[in-house]
Amino acid sequence: MLKLPAMGPSQELRRNYSVLSVLGVGFSLLNTWFGISAALVTGINSGGPILIVYGLILIAFISLCVGISLSELVSAYPNAGGQYFWASELASRRYANFASYLTGWFAWAGSIFTCASVAIAVASGGVGCWQLAHPDFVIRPWHVFLAYQAVNIFAFFFNCYGRILPTMGHLTFWISLLSFFIIIVTVPSKAPTRQEAKFVFATFVNNTGWKQNGIAFIVGLINPNWAFNGLDCAVHLSEEIHHPEKMIPLAILGTVAISFITSWTYSIALFFSMKDFDSLVDTATGVPILALFYQTIGNKAGAIALEALIIVTGIGGQIASHTWQSRLCWSFARDGGIPFSSYFCKVDRRLNVPLRAHFMSCIMVAIVGCLYLGSYTAFNR
Repeated sequence: MLKLPAMGPSQELRRNYSVLSVLGVGFSLLNTWFGISAALVTGINSGGPILIVYGLILIAFISLCVGISLSELVSAYPNAGGQYFWASELASRRYANFASYLTGWFAWAGSIFTCASVAIAVASGGVGCWQLAHPDFVIRPWHVFLAYQAVNIFAFFFNCYGRILPTMGHLTFWISLLSFFIIIVTVPSKAPTRQEAKFVFATFVNNTGWKQNGIAFIVGLINPNWAFNGLDCAVHLSEEIHHPEKMIPLAILGTVAISFITSWTYSIALFFSMKDFDSLVDTATGVPILALFYQTIGNKAGAIALEALIIVTGIGGQIASHTWQSRLCWSFARDGGIPFSSYFCKVDRRLNVPLRAHFMSCIMVAIVGCLYLGSYTAFNR
């Protein structure tokens, strides 16, 4: 593996990020309250309110442990490669190359699938809003597929301009927090009824088909776990910020703290405001959180407006996801981990982005989206 001073100016990115902009990118990618909204159907079928409320506490604690480990490693070895670079440095010499290679492929694949999952959440939200406004419209897989590709293409072009990405990190951070605040104030205040505390903190639902509630709970943890996905995003910006050994750990741990506070309070506010649990599962929009907004507000325009806040937040998360996957692909190519590495490791000096690596990663995200046309279940797995 190459050390930073030996990489050469043609393979370096300018250090344009501040600790707040890195925090913004990291939080935009996690956006745990957005994650809870997007994957709500999984949670309410695999545990109900108990799964979300207590699952978030469990996953947040695990994420804190992971975040501390990442912070310790990045403070010692700040490198855009992150995990695969650390595997090369810390594993025994006999297995270092294999461990690094395997870790790199898993990490890059994880970033691709994360981009796909965020894109499908945003696409589903947009198509769901159209269905709510046009009740006779029947959602088909190709509708969501086209919206998915549109989101992917938009994020690709946005990430082609490196100079605006730090500013975008600031902007999406505050947009996310503002959207969160508007929703948790509007939904409970407009809800015609209130659920009892027993429903929020002591109701378990098992619609998974598993007879054992414990298995259903474990399956349902995908919801809060997905909300904390991509915690290592800030690590892969180590070469674009000054003093990464100090700033990246601050960004990682700050992301965990803010993510837990927003997602936990958001979940409790929504469950107290919930009116008809069953209608959320079977909503024609395919978007349970949109159906919940419609239940509480009572008019379509208001529900769509709140869902639009989630969609805008999700687009910010998709932009952050593309930043993450492009840096991973670029750094992995720079160290010879993928075919045609000498081609994909180049940085566009004018745009200050690894354009070739970014383009290839976006193509991979587009291909993954084709699974949705064949099988919804296969895509979600």
